Amino acid sequence: MQIQVKNLYHIYSEGMPYESVSLEDVSFEIEKGEFVGVIGHTGSGKSTLIQHLNGLLKPKSGQILIDGIDITSGEVKMSDIRRRIGLVFQYPEYQLFEETVHKDVAFGPMNLGLSQEEIDIRVKKAIELVGLNYDEIGQRSPFELSGGQKRRIAIAGVIAMEPEILILDEPIAGLDPKSHADILEMIKVIHSVNNTTIIIVSHNMGDIARLTNKILVLDSGKLVMVGTPAEVFSQADYIESLGLGLPPSAHLMNELRKRGVPVSRDILNIDEAEEELYRLLKQIEGKIDA
Repeated sequence: MQIQVKNLYHIYSEGMPYESVSLEDVSFEIEKGEFVGVIGHTGSGKSTLIQHLNGLLKPKSGQILIDGIDITSGEVKMSDIRRRIGLVFQYPEYQLFEETVHKDVAFGPMNLGLSQEEIDIRVKKAIELVGLNYDEIGQRSPFELSGGQKRRIAIAGVIAMEPEILILDEPIAGLDPKSHADILEMIKVIHSVNNTTIIIVSHNMGDIARLTNKILVLDSGKLVMVGTPAEVFSQADYIESLGLGLPPSAHLMNELRKRGVPVSRDILNIDEAEEELYRLLKQIEGKIDA
């Protein structure tokens, strides 16, 4: 087991008039190499949760174990943990600061005490992994790049640290449709090439359904559901009662079921929806011919 979270509690402004419980008795497990989505309405505790996973926040109580090491204990050196867990915040391109792309991506590896040769290898590999050409942009200023390219470079800076776990908080927020698709494809490549455990927070249910194999659903600081995309989104009424949407294809199927059309509850993407509607039409056609 790579990640184990046990009975996690977090309280903001404890003892103050505006005290609030942000996480309440949250427990779950993530296996190495899994692709996990975290969903919930605004204020549900998503960002608070992921900031606990690399020690940016300390819980009121509970445990977080990474490969059996309790990172909530005072004996753990958090710098060692953060080398293993990369966290990409929303709009990471705002954190670019160096004069060249190479130097920006190299900043993290330099702080690991690596040789210059190893740093250069990691920088080139990371830039190529996010789908950009090192020879074309390595010596350019990051501020000359497009918005989508800047975000890729910011993510490359985390990847160059070679984390075992990559956490992405709304990685496609504010991007145009092409950059949105490109970033998601890049994340899929990182997952498949490096077998990196990925945890992604997103409000886009279509992306969550398409990318992940496990979903954590948060509501008011509580973990209310864990399951595969099919298991989670088949509970359409419950998901919508939490203020969340469904993937577009699942929403279409749900609306058809409400109108008495006998379609499957397991439809998550456009290809599955097309096949299901074709099956239904053939069924209707057969009844007409009969």
